[in-house]
Amino acid sequence: MINNHHLQVMKIYDDIKESQKRALEGRKEEVRRKIPEVEAIEREIGKLCIKVSINALQDIPNREDHLRSLKESITTLRMRKTELLVSNGFPMDYLDLHYSCNKCKDTGYIGLEKCSCYKQKLNKLYYKNSDLFTVSDKNNFANFSMDFYSNKNEGPEKYSPRENMKKIVNGCLKFMSNFESTDENILFYGNSGTGKTFLSHCMAKELIDSGYFVVYKTAEELIKNLRDVRFNNNSTLEDHLINCDLLIIDDLGTELSSEFSKAELFNLLNTKLLRNKKMLISTNYSLDELLSLYSERITSRLFGNFTLYKFYGKDIRLQKKLSN
Repeated sequence: MINNHHLQVMKIYDDIKESQKRALEGRKEEVRRKIPEVEAIEREIGKLCIKVSINALQDIPNREDHLRSLKESITTLRMRKTELLVSNGFPMDYLDLHYSCNKCKDTGYIGLEKCSCYKQKLNKLYYKNSDLFTVSDKNNFANFSMDFYSNKNEGPEKYSPRENMKKIVNGCLKFMSNFESTDENILFYGNSGTGKTFLSHCMAKELIDSGYFVVYKTAEELIKNLRDVRFNNNSTLEDHLINCDLLIIDDLGTELSSEFSKAELFNLLNTKLLRNKKMLISTNYSLDELLSLYSERITSRLFGNFTLYKFYGKDIRLQKKLSN
């Protein structure tokens, strides 16, 4: 599926280029009808350009002077063409090929590097084909409600569930507003049904709508992906997991535990931290339980390099079910 996304993005670029070529032909036909002289000028420019190419390779007397004269003639003709266009109400670049992205000229690449417009197209395509697209109509900040969190402090925690949730949401909003400059990572932990996944979906939608490339994986899916990367050399998938703007890992701890999964999880976390690539991880386990599940190498990175947000309160799924 990941490689298919790349092919689909490149097909989008091909369609854009074909559309721009057709548009250019339409503009040329319009100019031919209104200013016939322009077509004659373009033919003459074409002939002179061929002469420049031929003479540049030939050993003829006064070659440099001859080439200079040809180039000056071309410049004069181009200026005349521009004057005719402007005097007849056309923009100077009306007969140029127009690009939707001037940086990469609608190729998707600047040298060997992917252009920012490639990322935007991939983001839209990935999002449309992901589970996030299905849930985002409901799981977004417009539907986020504090009513499911009690304003009474009924347990050992310092803040009531509602006060705690307000602090978490404010922290997440700050994270998103400073997304370009922050090197923060976030870990949601706490009981099931307290809103961790919902808030993750809300943040994913906001960032995707802002043009960022967000990859969302359950922990089980992630380990399958890492296995694909390791044993099938899926470099495109590896690039997505490492270089996306935000990697969201949901339900950490539900993946099949093995030495392979722990080693690959550590390698991914470590690589992304070294490259300052942001992550948001959620888990139903407590910090003590995470310590017993994972090696010190993993937990030290989770606890030392992530902002920790503890979720608590009554099960929201159960509250919704009882209210129906």
